[in-house]
Amino acid sequence: MPALEAHEIYRFFHVGDDETAALRGVSLRLSRGETVAVVGPSGSGKSTLLACLTGLDEPDGGYVEVAGTRLSRRPETERAGLRAAHFGILLQAGNLFPHLTVQQNIRLQMLLAGKPDRRRVGELLDSLGLLVRADAFPIELSGGETARAGLGVALAADPLILVADEPTAEIDRFAETQLIDHFETRRRKGLATLIATHSDALARHADRIVRLRDGKVDND
Repeated sequence: MPALEAHEIYRFFHVGDDETAALRGVSLRLSRGETVAVVGPSGSGKSTLLACLTGLDEPDGGYVEVAGTRLSRRPETERAGLRAAHFGILLQAGNLFPHLTVQQNIRLQMLLAGKPDRRRVGELLDSLGLLVRADAFPIELSGGETARAGLGVALAADPLILVADEPTAEIDRFAETQLIDHFETRRRKGLATLIATHSDALARHADRIVRLRDGKVDND
């Protein structure tokens, strides 16, 4: 059974009488222990695809299954429960609650997934170079620290599926190397990782690359 599977996903956006096809029949399969990179030019549909795959957005056609369970067109409470149980999600922004410290944000994600682990909080903070910033609030962090803290939240519950949207956008080369190490660790543990990225270095470490163009998988 695949960790994640999308069947013929369509997503349309409307502005007045104009319709834009953001996704046009995208199918994708993510196996356990596999790292897949989704690449393509800006506007190709990468972020929209990730939103549909995680149940943060609903496709207009097709459906998504996570660990064999239908995610699409379910009540939001069911989708939220499936997200908490199976996904770690790193978006381009909005990964941290501003009124919580870095370590509180990580602990909250563990609690939502039903996997509280005080020792893992410290291990994650250490591996991400954030031990000295554990009690800092998001507003006190630099751009790179904010990106790493968001990754800590996404990794908090050691999820079956990590979905990351441009995870290297705000980090330096050293932090990118650390990020790749985390993905390699997940692969060895049989966990799946899906990354939308413009980084050639990140894409080269993936098991497979899915190329999007104009909302479709580009097989050329």
